[in-house]
Amino acid sequence: MKKKIKHLLKQRKAIMLAHNYQPPEIQDLADLCGDSLELSIKASETDAEVIVFCGVHFMAETASILSPDKTVLLPRQDAGCPMADMITPDGLKEKIGQLSLMPVVTYVNSPASVKAMSTICCTSANAVAVVNSLDAKEIMMVPDRNLSHYAALQTGRRIHIWNGYCPVHDRLTVTDVQNVKHEHPEALFMAHPECRPEVLELADAVLSTSGMLRFPGKSKNRSFIVGTETGLLYSLKKTNPDVDFYPASEKMVCPDMKRITLDDVARSLEFMEGEVRVEEHTRRPALKAVKRMLDLS
Repeated sequence: MKKKIKHLLKQRKAIMLAHNYQPPEIQDLADLCGDSLELSIKASETDAEVIVFCGVHFMAETASILSPDKTVLLPRQDAGCPMADMITPDGLKEKIGQLSLMPVVTYVNSPASVKAMSTICCTSANAVAVVNSLDAKEIMMVPDRNLSHYAALQTGRRIHIWNGYCPVHDRLTVTDVQNVKHEHPEALFMAHPECRPEVLELADAVLSTSGMLRFPGKSKNRSFIVGTETGLLYSLKKTNPDVDFYPASEKMVCPDMKRITLDDVARSLEFMEGEVRVEEHTRRPALKAVKRMLDLS
């Protein structure tokens, strides 16, 4: 199957992307592994004609936003994101109408149609910098309430928070973390900002997935508790084979991130199934919000 996929990738002039939460066999075969926006940016800079995105729907949309000249394939159309589904253009429009005029900061983990209505996008890594870049007394931030709360604490800004969340990160509790800390008192706790505020208070470092991958290499510590989806532990162990990593909770598994199999990838490439394309009337304003964020760095 792996040989077949490699042959099809070459035949289709395709590049295979895998998010850090994907199963090990998908990560091992991918041309690039990383977080969603990072992957879309890197893929846009290649001469590939086809992007096979092993992730979830909003990630494939982001790849289409950045690479309108490429064909973007999502091997499983039912690979979605519950948090992204918690906000719609109509819902956002209604909320905007209830507030005074203010910038809208939209987390990249959202539909393209919502990005298109936004002032600027952000990632979990740059949310604080994005909020600080805005010259406004009040800001609306969507859709993740935990990331928004974290940004408000870090910036001191008044942020109107949308009541969305990642079910995987939001289910991590203080008790879960305390139990693992008791078992591994020497370990540093890395937490994703999508976790609840009371969980982040226990963290030695609040980091995005890419930040978590870099942090152990900069630290003298040799053991870490990982407060994000358990798929990241595979990448962490590959990058740092002499370091110990422990999941903050074994229940932090995203079923949508585990849907795609090698069979799905092969079928998608063979029959060019699962195309995701963002229409121009949505893509252009969404790209503007993404580019405004990228310009900060």
